[in-house]
Amino acid sequence: MFDRLAKVRVLEGCTPETLPLERLLADATPTVLPGLARDWSLVRAGLESSQAARELLRSHYNGRPLQYNWGEPSTAGRPFYNEDFTRLNCEVRRGTLDQVLDELAACEDDPAPPTYYVASLLVDYCLPSLRGHNDLGLERHGVSAPPSIWIGNRVTASCHYDAPNNIACCAVGRRRFTLFPPEQVHNLYPGPLHPTPGGQAVSVVDFEAPDLERYPRFAEAIKAGQTVVLEPGDAIFIPSMWWHHVQGLDPFTVLVNYWWSSMPAWIPTPMHALNLAMWSIRDRPEQEKRAWRELFEYYVFGPAGRAGEHLPEQARGELAPFDETSARRMRAALINKLNR
Repeated sequence: MFDRLAKVRVLEGCTPETLPLERLLADATPTVLPGLARDWSLVRAGLESSQAARELLRSHYNGRPLQYNWGEPSTAGRPFYNEDFTRLNCEVRRGTLDQVLDELAACEDDPAPPTYYVASLLVDYCLPSLRGHNDLGLERHGVSAPPSIWIGNRVTASCHYDAPNNIACCAVGRRRFTLFPPEQVHNLYPGPLHPTPGGQAVSVVDFEAPDLERYPRFAEAIKAGQTVVLEPGDAIFIPSMWWHHVQGLDPFTVLVNYWWSSMPAWIPTPMHALNLAMWSIRDRPEQEKRAWRELFEYYVFGPAGRAGEHLPEQARGELAPFDETSARRMRAALINKLNR
């Protein structure tokens, strides 16, 4: 499948100091940033050996417990579902990073190892000193994005979207990224909203062997897809809401990523609105849904100021741009109504 996909845009010559975040956000296009993290000590250790990378991680570990996914060898590195999509094929375990690194080392040469996946672990929680020589320093660009680390073997994160913007840095081992624009949701066959392998709905299509008889619209997604294999030290910018499928290609892999929202903290995730809309609108008669679609177009998806532009400023209320005070007022009103 991958040889039929377009290549992701590449932007050469970027450093953490010269990262063009405003351009990336304005373009809203997936972009490879070759060598962005090449000077990290973790990248250099991984190029020396996986053992050197593990020892570097141990040297920064503060001993705090963590959660990780573990799966039988039959999961083949793909945290996913059972046959009827009611349960996950991996289990969540608790342990220490030392334990996980030991077990990863023990099965590194196994052709069919168990699946190990430490996912989205906040660096500051377990490895606070790691940032000293392994950080993009996005604060210099006015972005607050505490890094997360992902540690495992040849693990596949099935195709999913994230609401925040994302810069993912390939630190140890190679990773293949396959991306699709948000409108391809109709062709990606998302699975259940609960449970999920990683918090978001994932495509149920097996990208290694897509079943186009069962999932025929996936052929259209392929036409819109983009792909790239990142080497250690490379990074990729993934715009908000773009679907991405991420495959670890080596026996020991480490990725560090940065998520951040383009909105202020008082604006909540739209997932709340999506869940509420499914509950309150989706199952209504079609004529009612058409009417609500028009209201959403007028109040939500059209120009931000249109619904209140004919009113005096002092009368616009929630039709005016939200600030921290009006956001708090709206939150209280919604909680009060939902609790009735």
